[in-house]
Amino acid sequence: MTMTSPGSLFVARSPPPGFLIISGRRWRIKTYRYIVLLVTFVAYVCYHASRKPTGIVKSVLYPEPNGQITHHKPWPLGEVFVKDRGIARMNESEGWAPFNEHDGTSKLGEIDVAFLACYSVGMYVAGHLGDKLDLRLFLTTGMIGSGVFVGLFGMGYFWEIHAFSYFLIMQMIAGLFQATGWPSVVAVIGNWFGKRKRGLIMGVWNAHTSVGNISGSLLAVGVLKYGWGWSFIVPGALIIFGGLLVFLFLAAYPEDVGFTATQGSDSDLLAEISPDEEAQLTREEMMSDVASVRSLSGASVRTTSVGLLEACYIPGVIPFSLCLFFAKLVAYTFLYWLPFYLSQTEIGGEYVSVESAGNLSTLFDVGGIFGGILAGYISDKLKARATTAASFMYAAIPAMLLYRIYGSISMNVNIALMMVTGLLVNGPYALITTAVSADLGTHSSLRGDSRALATVTAIIDGTGSVGAALGPLLTGFLSTMGWNSVFVMLSLGASIAGLLLSRLVIAEVAERSRKPEPASIGQKNPGAAASQPLLSRDR
Repeated sequence: MTMTSPGSLFVARSPPPGFLIISGRRWRIKTYRYIVLLVTFVAYVCYHASRKPTGIVKSVLYPEPNGQITHHKPWPLGEVFVKDRGIARMNESEGWAPFNEHDGTSKLGEIDVAFLACYSVGMYVAGHLGDKLDLRLFLTTGMIGSGVFVGLFGMGYFWEIHAFSYFLIMQMIAGLFQATGWPSVVAVIGNWFGKRKRGLIMGVWNAHTSVGNISGSLLAVGVLKYGWGWSFIVPGALIIFGGLLVFLFLAAYPEDVGFTATQGSDSDLLAEISPDEEAQLTREEMMSDVASVRSLSGASVRTTSVGLLEACYIPGVIPFSLCLFFAKLVAYTFLYWLPFYLSQTEIGGEYVSVESAGNLSTLFDVGGIFGGILAGYISDKLKARATTAASFMYAAIPAMLLYRIYGSISMNVNIALMMVTGLLVNGPYALITTAVSADLGTHSSLRGDSRALATVTAIIDGTGSVGAALGPLLTGFLSTMGWNSVFVMLSLGASIAGLLLSRLVIAEVAERSRKPEPASIGQKNPGAAASQPLLSRDR
């Protein structure tokens, strides 16, 4: 039975309109879970695809010192990595005012920080609203609004706008709309999935970040030859389409499609657990899966939510938030500046074209896909989220330095080191923003109030997004002094991210030394939450 406070309100739920069209019957809960995974995956692919164009067009807006553009078709239609043969097109080799001036890289950095600053501020508000409003409609509004303003940024090319304030404002408003995404999708996943194998499930699901980056890069590069404005308009149209898909088919809560405790959702959940798997689960883990649906499976949804300050007191929220600050500083510096870096750096004694630099940068995200899955799998096996995240961050430091020092030797070496770096950088970033956020958002100190999912996610990712804004901004200034300075900053950020989790790591190691593995049925699972030794104090 779900307990509510005297002032709680209830809102009746109805199925998404798409289900009313395609199905006249109710499917099993497992089927709905697959649909939720697919729709939220596509939604965040669209979000990240719409963030990628600014990184791709940097070398067009500010083409110094290489500044040449080729006619070659982008991968997979043509050559993957073509050399810069000095074939200039129209007058774009001169760049685009006001970004082609002596302080062009600084202005590009300011554009990035404008987007990310509004994104991080909006995240705190969006997370709180996400726990109070219908997540399906909230997410739809954010996606359509994002698409409109991303497209308007690209329209500056066709309208021949050269006012820096115009591009700044478009990025700021787009950042506010983009803030609706992450708290909403993580909350939806948390509503449908218990803690069992959450790290692995979310590690696979979080591949949407890298898939979105890859898709956005390929889309932006593919239409770049028609004018850099199209590199924004096409991803903007994509996210609007994704918003319509969410509106039609996303069941944000189990009760949206008729699952209630009296209709057998408990047995449906337990029926999905095989006897062999059940033998390895603790009683607490199995009932956690049941409770995660039961707490949300009445005929209505509670609209009260945990406040920001109250959510900050959940053990583990603050250290993981600060860790993500530096982890996203590193990850988003690569997201926004890697294509520019590749186009301005000799690889094997030669420069690559702007299109090829965009294509090449996607391999960083290919490594990131494996990093998210590997981090989730390891954290599930070790039952130690903090230890896994810290280990990845420490390992990323030598990987980044090796990439800077030896990445210019040849294309093959560059690709190999880039993918390893992407794996290690994106692994902890993916783990913290998914499994850790969901663990903390359903922590036992909330006494069953899982309506903190979006709020906790917003606090963690919002704090991380401040670092995401700072990294590209600093890169814009530091790159004028040489790229070695940028990589020193990235290494320092990774080391601080790992150190911030030291207390949680020590607690996890101490907990593992006290409790044998595997745990028997009825014994409390030491790793069910993000940092169980600290979190268990509230039990």
